[in-house]
Amino acid sequence: TENSAREFVKQIIKAGHESVLEHFSFSVRFVTDRGISHEIVRHRIASFSQESTRYCNYGNDKFNGEITVVEPHQIGEQKSNWLKACKISEEQYFELLKTESAQTARSVLPTSLKTEIIMTANLREWRHFFKLRTAKAAHPDMRGLTIPLLKELKQLIPVVFDDIYEEEINND
Repeated sequence: TENSAREFVKQIIKAGHESVLEHFSFSVRFVTDRGISHEIVRHRIASFSQESTRYCNYGNDKFNGEITVVEPHQIGEQKSNWLKACKISEEQYFELLKTESAQTARSVLPTSLKTEIIMTANLREWRHFFKLRTAKAAHPDMRGLTIPLLKELKQLIPVVFDDIYEEEINND
């Protein structure tokens, strides 16, 4: 029955026998900047597919001839300088494209460049991921991605994620 399955999962988590959770996985699509994506791919137990700057030519019509950047959550009073730096990177990227390949020109693209990444992991790894990436010490932009996802998963699969406590995910 559903209740006995829920109790079983609750007990294996409580006992620390989470290997049973490795038999189920799911995928999530994140839209974020390249800096945050570098933190995501550090989870070696997961699988990833990410948009490649090596093959993307942002001068093409597909990208409307521009790069897209993701504004940091806590940019504050330096926002105009951040925008200026992104604009200079974009200008130099397009200048390099005049004589270089996209894979060479990409070296000047900012860490704030938007990327899409698909992450597939089993339930055990997702638990580990959320414990690290929703913690107060996690990057604010990472928390901006992971806290809403964790809240949604607590609704969908509460028995697996309810013991990741609120104090780990409170926004400052």
